[in-house]
Amino acid sequence: MTAAFAPSWLDTEAALDVINFTVSQSEADGCQVNLRASSSALSRFSENQIGQNLSRDRCQIAITSTFGQSSATTSTTELDRDAIQASVRRAEALARVAPADPERLPLLEPQSYDDRLPAFDDATANCSPRARGEAIRQACQQAASAGVTASGTFSTEALLTAVGNSQGLRACDRLTEAEFSFSARVGFGSSWTQQTASAMADLPIETAVARTIARARASQSPRAIAPGTYPVIFEAQAFASLLAPVAWDFDARAADEGRSFLSAPEGGNRVGEELFSPIVHIRRDPAHPLLQSRRFFSDGWPNSLLEVVRDGVPQTLSYNRFWAQQQGRQPTGPLFPIVMSGSHRDLAELIAETERGILVSRAWYVRYVNPRTLEVTGMTRDGTFWIENGAIAYPIANLRFNQKLPEMLRHIDAVAREQRFGNTIVPGVRTQAFSFSSITDSI
Repeated sequence: MTAAFAPSWLDTEAALDVINFTVSQSEADGCQVNLRASSSALSRFSENQIGQNLSRDRCQIAITSTFGQSSATTSTTELDRDAIQASVRRAEALARVAPADPERLPLLEPQSYDDRLPAFDDATANCSPRARGEAIRQACQQAASAGVTASGTFSTEALLTAVGNSQGLRACDRLTEAEFSFSARVGFGSSWTQQTASAMADLPIETAVARTIARARASQSPRAIAPGTYPVIFEAQAFASLLAPVAWDFDARAADEGRSFLSAPEGGNRVGEELFSPIVHIRRDPAHPLLQSRRFFSDGWPNSLLEVVRDGVPQTLSYNRFWAQQQGRQPTGPLFPIVMSGSHRDLAELIAETERGILVSRAWYVRYVNPRTLEVTGMTRDGTFWIENGAIAYPIANLRFNQKLPEMLRHIDAVAREQRFGNTIVPGVRTQAFSFSSITDSI
């Protein structure tokens, strides 16, 4: 057995050493290597007490070998040189018998990337179970003092991703992420929040917990209202669940082939048409201060700032390299991560300006009804309230909605501050027309 490389958690130099060695073993026409190393941990709590601590260190190498238009990929979690060599040989053997892919393009040449580094916080990368446990203890103590039952998770992750190929392309990034999820329940009232940041110190845990507890207490004894179409204010965490399907549908090929709400009736797509409210601005922005995410995609294509929607008008769609070549366009790579611009206003200001409407804290179990029109269904949950005369009047029973998301975006007339949820940045929003079809028993 030959010597192994560094442990599963790698630094940049060690990761590129692994890629250089792997590429050097290739006998194929082309070889691409993707390396992902992570050190993750999670603490879980329920009934106001911590119940579980998990941690995992993992490194995986994926090797893609190509012969002409045929390719195959193998992977290994072993960093032993013999294991890497064996994985290269398996990929080549499979590629030799794989069917030709007419859409396969040559490997990328070396690329230029933004002159920045993703956010990497040493304290988050090395966070101990004790540190997570102390934050959870304080949150559970807040809940118990308020007579509320709390549950949730607190996770941290340090991640390295690297890519290289036989054309000389090399790229490597490291980043960290911390996420705190908290549910509060009292009687038949509940509330929920999720906070994500690149550094655990940036998570506003105490403030978020206090607000969630107050919202859970306020959501008790809900009243039923008639289903129908209402003005709705979505908290940012609810709106994030509704914007995601829209972003996923900005695929150029699906639009050009008539499979998307962005497909034009006469053929082609609807880029350049005013489809949404003029205050809707969406972009791909990995360098956003709340994100600071990686600079490249899995094939090595650069991940940089790209305007997607300006003043309610789509500016571009997502073009992979093959479809861009077919359409005579420049490839974009995926439209990820998505940022929707907000304002300097608080959600309370949007509520104060609303005569009558509904405040939705969470959109839950969002599923497609008609992918072609982007009509979805789902339910409100964890705190739904009636707004009257610029104030929250009382809690209401949860509602099922059936809504075409492009129409929701067309009726937006106000946005609040931007917040991060997972790898998406969104504001709270007010839309003047949102359709509810029935009352649900969820809380």
